[in-house]
Amino acid sequence: MNSINHVAIIMDGNGRWGLKNKNNRNSGHKEGLKVVEKIINTCVNKRIKFLTLYAFSTENWKRPKKEIEYLFKILEIFLKKKINNFISNDIKLKFIGIINFNKKLNNLIKKSEKLTKNNKTLQINLALNYGSKNEILNAVKKIVKKKIVITEKNFTKCLYTKNIPDPEILIRTGKQIRLSNFLLWQIAYSEIFFEKKLWPDFNEQDFINIINKYKKIVRNFGNI
Repeated sequence: MNSINHVAIIMDGNGRWGLKNKNNRNSGHKEGLKVVEKIINTCVNKRIKFLTLYAFSTENWKRPKKEIEYLFKILEIFLKKKINNFISNDIKLKFIGIINFNKKLNNLIKKSEKLTKNNKTLQINLALNYGSKNEILNAVKKIVKKKIVITEKNFTKCLYTKNIPDPEILIRTGKQIRLSNFLLWQIAYSEIFFEKKLWPDFNEQDFINIINKYKKIVRNFGNI
């Protein structure tokens, strides 16, 4: 039976859920945060050590300004509201991507990482202003600048996810069957599950069902 150390999720479908159910994309983002909390609790209960959530991509800047502002506002509220909960439940926060927002949000992100840096039960990696192609290019630039010997191990150390094991499972909700520039290097051998449900409709049982399916998969990694 396969063990699970790291699950990565592309939380797709918030906007479509909001339009369908509330005639408002932002309501879908708000509802999606409730699912995030449920999945975090399930990871703790299942003793999964790493959870990476695709929160905002480098391509998402193309969205309407008001929607972007709302996304960052609810992120800010979420961090302020949940930070004490993360501390008391031994949950570590890490942000991967280009962290270059307004001063208030940048400081809140730094504070959240600092206050939870020694926690061990679960590490949540929030991919924020993240793009995998950008991450890979930055790693190449770092290797060239520091004149590092090019090996797979050294390259991995130059990624945003250094010291984080590659995910065994990648989940994408929202019916779309694509990777959307997410963890392209890290998911080379991940088992990928595409879910038809929009993210706000995804629940703990859906998550557990995927975990159970994964445990039964024969993983050969190129072997027989």
